[in-house]
Amino acid sequence: MNNKWENNTGVTEPGSLPELLGQLAKSSATVIHDEIDLVIQRFRDKLSAIQQAAILIATGAAIGFAALLSFGAALIIGLTSYTSPALAALIIGVVFAVVGIALAFIGYKQLQK
Repeated sequence: MNNKWENNTGVTEPGSLPELLGQLAKSSATVIHDEIDLVIQRFRDKLSAIQQAAILIATGAAIGFAALLSFGAALIIGLTSYTSPALAALIIGVVFAVVGIALAFIGYKQLQK
């Protein structure tokens, strides 16, 4: 049953208040669903960007770690001219451990703030 009528200007007028409220509810639901879909899409886009950045950071960290190992080996080889190879490796290991502990402690203090 259609309760709409046409006035003499040719514009279709809506029927009853319940019909108007029903249309408003449907339109509002559609807008809300569209907004939720938009928020989900934005979240997926940001998550994708974060994943790409995390992969780059992990790759850079792995390459940096390999460089640190090479640097340590070079220091050990250079230090063997003055001490035994075992003592040279121990000295370089202790220096790297102290630096690593200091960096971890500084990071821990920053996290506490």
